[in-house]
Parts: sequence; C-alpha cells; structure tokens
Amino acid sequence: MLSDKDRIFTNLYGFGDPGLAGARARGDWDGTKALIEKGRDWVISEMKESGLRGRGGAGFPTGLKWSFMPKESDGRPHYLVVNADESEPGTCKDREIMRGDPHKLIEGCLIASFAMGAHACYIYIRGEYIAERKALQRAVDEAYEARLIGKNNVHGWDFDLYVHHGAGAYICGEETALLESLEGKKGMPRLKPPFPANVGLYGCPTTVNNVESIAVAPTILRRGASWFAGFGRPNNTGTKVFCISGHVERPCNVEEAMSIPLRELIEKHCGGVRGGWDNLLAVIPGGSSVPLIPKEICDDVLMDFDALREVKSGLGTAAVIVMDKSTDVIRAIARLARFYKHESCGQCTPCREGTGWMWRVMEKLVRGEAEVSDIDMLLDVTTQVEGHTICALGDAAAWPIQGLIRHFRPVIEERIRSTKTRVAVPAAAAE
Repeated sequence: MLSDKDRIFTNLYGFGDPGLAGARARGDWDGTKALIEKGRDWVISEMKESGLRGRGGAGFPTGLKWSFMPKESDGRPHYLVVNADESEPGTCKDREIMRGDPHKLIEGCLIASFAMGAHACYIYIRGEYIAERKALQRAVDEAYEARLIGKNNVHGWDFDLYVHHGAGAYICGEETALLESLEGKKGMPRLKPPFPANVGLYGCPTTVNNVESIAVAPTILRRGASWFAGFGRPNNTGTKVFCISGHVERPCNVEEAMSIPLRELIEKHCGGVRGGWDNLLAVIPGGSSVPLIPKEICDDVLMDFDALREVKSGLGTAAVIVMDKSTDVIRAIARLARFYKHESCGQCTPCREGTGWMWRVMEKLVRGEAEVSDIDMLLDVTTQVEGHTICALGDAAAWPIQGLIRHFRPVIEERIRSTKTRVAVPAAAAE
C-alpha cells in the first residue's frame, strides 16, 4: 500500500482547507519560482524521467507530449488546455482534485505552460460540474490575488488562467472536439494531422492534458523524477487516483501506487466485493469504454497500462466498476451501448449508424429475442466500427460489446435458448 507520506493528493476527500492557506500548509506553491528558474528543458527532462503517462485514458508519455511543442514561437501564441471534461461513466477523480486540491492543478498549469512557452491556459470543465467550477474559480481568484499567476506575478512568467464551462457533451472529452467547443463551435473531433502541438486552439500550438496529469507535475518536480518512477513497474510508474464503484462494500476514490493488484485495491480500500470475492462476476477496470474482465482474470491482474492491455482490456481512467453475480451483464453492456449511441456526434458514418445498430441488437440480446448467429454478426459490426472513425468514440462503443462476447458468450447463448424454449412450450400446449 502507498504510505501517506507519498501521497500527492493530500486533500482528496476535502477534509482540509481547499483554499490557498490550506494548500500552502500542505506544500503547494513551495519554491515554484526556483523550479521555473531551472528552465524549460529541465522541467521537460524531469517529466520524461518520471515516466508519467497521461492520466486521461490514453496513457501517452506526458513529458514526451510536452516536448512536441515548438521550442521557439513563430509569432503565434502557445496554449495549454486542461481537459476537465470528466464524462466517462464510472470516472470521478478529477472532480475531487478540483474540489479538494485545486491549487495543485493551478500550480501545475503554471509550470506546464512555462515548459511549453505558453502564457495562457484554459481549463475546460464538464458542463454538469457546477460546484467544481465554483471551487476551481475561487482558487484561481485566490492565485491571482496573491500574484501567483497573472501579469507581473511573483514567479516571473506572465500567465493567465481561464476556467471555461462546457455544455455537457461526452464527445468534448476528445481533445480536438474540446478545442472546437472552446472556440465556440460544435464539439466535433478534427482530423489529425495536423496535431494540436502544431495547429491547436485558434490555429496555434497547443497541448491538451488531463487534470490529474497536470496536477501531479509540481510534486514530481519537487520530489524528483526518480521518486515518482520508484512506484509501479517500468513503463507504468507513479501513483494514480483510482475510482472504485459498483458492488463493493465502500465505493471510494483512492490514490495508490501503479501496478497494485486489482484484488488488493478492492479488498484493502473498499472492504471487498459485496458478498465476498467469490461473488464477483466481472470488473470494468478503466471506465466504461474498456472491455470488462471476468473474475478469473481479476484474481491476479495488476492495475497498470501494460498488464491490462495483455488481458485485452485497459487502464483507461482507472475507474473500476465492480459487478457481482446479481448483475445482468448483458443488460449492463446494453446500457453502455445506449450511452455511446446517444453521445456520438454523428460525424463519421460507422459511428453514427453503427452505435445505434449495436445498441438495438444488444437490446434484443437482453430480451433473448435474437438468434445465436446474431452474436457473430454483432461482433463483426464492432470490428467495422472500431478503428474506422475520426476519434476513439467508435472504439469506446465497440470494446465493451467485444469484451462481453469474449468472456460471456455462453451466457448470451443460454438466454437466447431459454427464451426460445419458453416461447415454444406455450405454443405447443395450445395445440
């Protein structure tokens, strides 16, 4: 287990003061100027050495992403955009950071912007997050008042920070759709290339990072890249905020070391699965867009990017959704299929048409009204949607269904057979 002295988010549960005085007492804004004075190259080098991978789901190396920004300005301003559009079902980590530890995020924005030559940063916050936006704006106002950010601030790097409230569209969690929305347009993903590092917000070099990825940066720089890299396995380093929900005794958010066994995470922090570990049916380990894994895999799997990829799932946002044996697993995945169908922006034909079709077939499977042959047809359609869309929403719609068929095909077939038997018996009796 991660010891308290190694936790980055020390006010994750909001027991302390989220304001500037409380943040400073917890070590935020301590020697920030000295970090900046070490230079852009040092900051980016430390972030690379730390092994931090993006905490928003994709797991791309953060330091490497920062290094893609042009070293010198060609006359266009540089921007940092923080993705706080936390709309993935099951994910609830960034909201706690913004409510309990907002100054970690603000300080991280300043340092990351400096490293990328940006004098302005936009935090794009989910439309449904009202309390979080107010808490974050309060902290931003405090930072301006204390001259920690703004023009002629005490750190010597002119920096403006804006909190932008979205309108509640899941698709705006995709970085280029977020940029479109930020510019006042409909949130629809852009084709890549060009990538945001070259042509991003307002056509200028831009980096889009998740809240957690930015908020951990100041602590990494203070305590050293090797300290952060000391947690977890190689290529899966650091600490991570896990969101555990569903059929556990105590659902919670908790910061833990990467590569912790899934069973240990659930039993130590959540009091175990409701009804005991043997009552476990399946777990979605990384937010609703990654494939579920059945109990036999959950017994030994580690919670990191590579271990979960090896079992054909993913860490994603580390939102662990636990399902015990009372779950109608077919209905659960059908509900997710409905969500992705509803949230598709409709720009790509495979996604626009495919998500609705997949949901309708899933509903037939829930009722047992499909044919066994429909299972293979559904699986085939998921492969036609996956990888054939501008953004990853097509993949997100396909993967939960693929996971269901991969691990619970006998359950689907049994439902179809039992339904047909129930229908056939009354018909025979009537004759």
